[in-house]
Parts: sequence; C-alpha cells; structure tokens
Amino acid sequence: MDGPSGQAGVHPEEGHRGQAGPLGVPVVVDRVLQARVVNALEPEWEARFEPRSYGFRPGRGCHDAIEAIFRVAGGANPKRRWVLDADLAAAFDRIDHSHLLGQLGTFPARELIAGWLKAGVIEDGWFTPTEEGTPQGGVASPLLLNVALHGMEQAAGVRYQQTGMDARDAVAGSPVLIRYADDLVALCHSRDEAEQVKARLAGWPAPRGLAFNEDKTAIVTLDEGFDFLGFTVRRQAGKLLIRPSKAARETDPGTAADRGTRPARGERTCGAATAHPRRAGVVGLLPDGWCPARCSPRWTATCGSSPTSGPGMPIRTSRGAGFVTGTSVSSTVRF
Repeated sequence: MDGPSGQAGVHPEEGHRGQAGPLGVPVVVDRVLQARVVNALEPEWEARFEPRSYGFRPGRGCHDAIEAIFRVAGGANPKRRWVLDADLAAAFDRIDHSHLLGQLGTFPARELIAGWLKAGVIEDGWFTPTEEGTPQGGVASPLLLNVALHGMEQAAGVRYQQTGMDARDAVAGSPVLIRYADDLVALCHSRDEAEQVKARLAGWPAPRGLAFNEDKTAIVTLDEGFDFLGFTVRRQAGKLLIRPSKAARETDPGTAADRGTRPARGERTCGAATAHPRRAGVVGLLPDGWCPARCSPRWTATCGSSPTSGPGMPIRTSRGAGFVTGTSVSSTVRF
C-alpha cells in the first residue's frame, strides 16, 4: 500500500454535546485505503473486543446497549442498583498515537496508519500537524477508537464466567460495564463498589492520552436515574422505565419543533412547503421524492396522499429509505 496521498481538510462542526470541534476529512484515495485497512483489521479485533462494547461495531448499536442495561437492571429485584455514569472528554481528539500503534502490534498496515495519524490538516490554506488524536471524518477512526479503549472492562474489575451455558455472563458480585464508544455506565451492587470502579478507572485512560470528563461523571442510584445515549433510565414503582431523555425530546424535529404543524389524521396532503414558514425553502434542497414533513412512505414530490403515516416515520421511496432530520433550510437528509 502507498502512503497517505494528501492532507485531511478540517471543517468546523457542532459537537454532539453542543461543543464546536474539527471534523477531519481525508482525501478520497486515503478513504479508499482506510476502508481496505478496516476490512483487514476489523475481523481480528472483533474476536477480541469485550462483550458489552457496542459503539461503532458491525451488527451492534445504541439500542443494543440500552437492552443490555435493561437485562442487568430490569426485573422486580435487580442486584445492581448503583450506577457510575461517565464519559471520556474529547476521545477522538486526544488518543495517544504511540499507545494506539502499540496496540496494533505487527499489523501489516501499521506504518500506513501511523502516516494517517500524523498527516496533519489543512484549513483555510494553513497546515497544522497532528500530534494526537484521530480524525473524526476518517473511515478507520471509529475502529481505532475501539482498539484504543479495549480493556476497559478488565480494568474496571468486570469478571465473566468462562465455561458452561452461562459463559460470558458476569459472575456474581462483579460489576457490569456497558460502553458505547466513549460513553459508559457501570452497574454496581453498592456505592462502595461504584467508588472502587471509579478509582480503578481513574488512571486507566492516561496512557492512552485520555481523561474522564469530571463534570459529567456521577454515581447515582437507579431510583435517581441517569441519561445514556439519548435515553433516561430510571426505576419507578418497582419497574425500570427507559424513555427518550429531555434533551432528545427537545431536539427531535418531530416533537417540539413541529408541534401544531402536523397534518391532521385523514388529511390528503401535507402542505410541507407552505404549512410552516421555516420549511418554505426545504423542498428545493431535498432529493426529488422526499417530503420534509416526513409524513409519507410514497414517492411523490410533496408526499401527496398518505393519511396513515406521521412525522418521524421512515420514508420509502424509489431511491431508498431514510429520515429527513430537520425543519429549516439547513436541514439534512440522513440515508
């Protein structure tokens, strides 16, 4: 394989927690090479990764992490009622290159990955070297983040059964750590155990160039509840309830932003281009056949004739399926 053929462009983007941050986008040739590297590296590490790691892994997603929480903390009398809720601060931007490359061992494309990590970025004609971190716009970056964070469960003191029908279940008395990329929760039997897990993990990220976000790290009970991946998890009246978090409801374009503009049941047309002043310019920005109000699965320019679907429903068109994720001229389409 050839070395990196170009520098990554950087564009200011809104961080997923409301913070602005750079988004490194490698050139097309490097994106193709990174995809080849992922195809070779991912099977090896998928065989190693910890059972309750769910972020950026094939066949796994946010809802699998939420289901894992429900399986541990649900039921009439769960044993693990204390929760350590934590996340890593700016994980993509601070990964230590030397530690990450050491994790890769003798992988044949190791030097190629090193070139990508240190390629630097160009923004507004200015070159900036990259001494740490991995670009968030890179194809290989999510996998490299998981490689860097591998071993967190062991560091937290999680122990699994090795044999029998219950293999890979946590042993009695062990905490359970559930991680999605740089967000994690540890379910513990007592506050003391939660404090012990926090102490064990306190120094673990440092060799990787990372640190926990102390402002967002807390120990709570299931009765107090916590937010994780856009959901609020809380035990009430003897039941574990999992609902969309307040922040997720406020930012969902199908809830607060669109209240009062949804088509009435049985209405034949959505009037997406005229019913809401902020939507007036959306139609021209969307691919032909998409309804900005998200109220039809049919392939028509304005959604036309579906009284059965409402905002937030998937749209199936002759060009694929997806969701329209906004209500203003700056709206984007996610495929």
